Amino acid sequence: MFEVVEVRLREAGKILYFSTNGMKFKVGDYVIVEADRGLDYGQVMSESEVLLDSDVAEPLRRILRKTNPWDLLQVDKNKKKAKELVQTCSQKIHEHKLSMKLIDAELSFDRSKVVFYFTAADRVDFRNLVKDLANIFKIRIELKQIGVRDEARLLGGFGPCGRGLCCASFLKDFEPVTIRMAKEQALPLNPTKISGICGRLMCCLGYEYKSYKELIKGLPREGDSAKTEKGTGKVVSVNVLKRSYVVELEDGTQVEKTIK
Repeated sequence: MFEVVEVRLREAGKILYFSTNGMKFKVGDYVIVEADRGLDYGQVMSESEVLLDSDVAEPLRRILRKTNPWDLLQVDKNKKKAKELVQTCSQKIHEHKLSMKLIDAELSFDRSKVVFYFTAADRVDFRNLVKDLANIFKIRIELKQIGVRDEARLLGGFGPCGRGLCCASFLKDFEPVTIRMAKEQALPLNPTKISGICGRLMCCLGYEYKSYKELIKGLPREGDSAKTEKGTGKVVSVNVLKRSYVVELEDGTQVEKTIK
């Protein structure tokens, strides 16, 4: 058995299980971990749990330590260095006349690898670009094509609610979001009202959906007939969060009812 936690590598890398190596961590802790070829850093995204040997499909890497002040200084230097690498890579993309939009770059903790994130409408043959960059930087180069939701997570920003983007702050991964979720939450089906800055349906529609499904149980729908102490009428509005609904009687009187 292994005691593990989920760790998001760097700022926008994969979320993987890492062995706690007998140490205790809290969600949000920054840690130094074993990488495929060297050291990397990441953030703890879950409480510790136990995995059976049969549940581990790949060799389980370890967390080596919590970050110390020197580690954090190194991470900060890497972020500044990555901005310089982005400028060089952008220039080379222009020289190679590639139809791709460079979004960001991340250096591994030990600077043995750099990952360039980009978006593109179609597949891009960037093999010559990688060779060119490898000759310049003398480290491992990885170019990773991402979608618009990943782009929003990398760049950050604020959602329509005025808070920081969920994807850039606490969401572990992207879950499928459908228009039905917006319907169930009685939201206006106007794309500008239910889309995030990435242009896709807002992530909060997905992770709030289960709560709405529970709260809506026992509530009538708009247009249903409902009985009140003053008579029978038509349901004209439903407030899922308050678990209440308003019934309009034949004489125009409105009665609000609440379900406990």
